[in-house]
Amino acid sequence: MTDQSIEQEIQAKGKTAARVTPADIEAAIAAEHYFTADEGVVGKFANRLAAEGLGTYPGDLPKRNQQLSLLTFCVLVLRNGFTVTGESACASPENFDAEIGRKIARQNAVNKIWPLMGYELRSKLAAQDDREEHHG
Repeated sequence: MTDQSIEQEIQAKGKTAARVTPADIEAAIAAEHYFTADEGVVGKFANRLAAEGLGTYPGDLPKRNQQLSLLTFCVLVLRNGFTVTGESACASPENFDAEIGRKIARQNAVNKIWPLMGYELRSKLAAQDDREEHHG
């Protein structure tokens, strides 16, 4: 089941209490970034050279690694500044597809947001319950 199909079932069953929805998750995402492990290694090397005043790309970049090019990362920056990551590893180079890798990595990152937002909502509800208990 997808997040959206679960959401449809929840709505169909009339579950209307406070909860985190797929729309809440998407609204919490301020920015998203994608890169392969290979791009990360090359970027790290280039940054080090620039920091040492050696330029950006001399002819001796590290040897590119096909296995690292099959590992895709997604970094989601949430509106409150917190970050979550997801990854997608492809076992067979012949099957690698950058778009599919990004989608899987993003879904894995999104899956990490659900418990964070669930905890945040539960904390708000608990605080509300405490206020009602002491003032009601």
